[in-house]
Amino acid sequence: MAYLIPMDISPHPTKRIAPPPLELRKHAVFVDFDGTLVDIAPRPDAIVVPSGLARRLNQLRARMDDAFAVVSGRSLHELETFLTGFNGLMIGSHGAEARGIEPPLAHAIPGLPFVQSELAAFAASRGLLYEHKPHGGAIHYRHAPESAETVSVFVHHLLERSPGFEVQPAKMAYELRPAGVSKDKALARLWQEAQFADRIPAYLGDDSTDEPALLWAQENGGFGIKIGEGESAACHRLAQPADVHAWLAAAVEG
Repeated sequence: MAYLIPMDISPHPTKRIAPPPLELRKHAVFVDFDGTLVDIAPRPDAIVVPSGLARRLNQLRARMDDAFAVVSGRSLHELETFLTGFNGLMIGSHGAEARGIEPPLAHAIPGLPFVQSELAAFAASRGLLYEHKPHGGAIHYRHAPESAETVSVFVHHLLERSPGFEVQPAKMAYELRPAGVSKDKALARLWQEAQFADRIPAYLGDDSTDEPALLWAQENGGFGIKIGEGESAACHRLAQPADVHAWLAAAVEG
């Protein structure tokens, strides 16, 4: 079995410093979706995608010579649905799926149907939300925060019967995903692509699932930008998705 090892996300001494201006020919940008490009919603399917977002991301991607990628815990199918028309690189399921690079980043684990059915049944029995993912599944308890401990206990007990998986805590949710899959590993794979050569990585994310990627960017000569409140190892911070859009737009319009 594999347990998610807690990482040090102690507040960075400069974590509230605004990020430097985005330089289109110098930086490479990796950006989370929920809580970063779009505001968090009560349900994953209730988000509101800003009008014209895909078009603006395509414009940014073109100006950056494709040194841009969306990196999310969402499934790749969901990302493609919400960002219809965006033609750039996408990482889904925390790094288990990818569009635009080969080979695929992860393969299904034999115990996957069991894990998914157990998560779905538990969520249904307690009126919680189950989110199906191609390589795992998640239970959301945003509308029932008192269920946090119950969900945590169940998911960790399920992990004991599910070799090859890890627990991934998120905002008001717990997920089981393939062991060894993470956003920082996804960035390391993307970094092998030619368009990222000699660039400075910048990662933007809002959740604990983004911390490995924020650290990866900083450990590889770049910087992380934490979106919203909460402790983070990121050296910079923006308050909300609207600020992310403004930061990106300033580079394109400047």
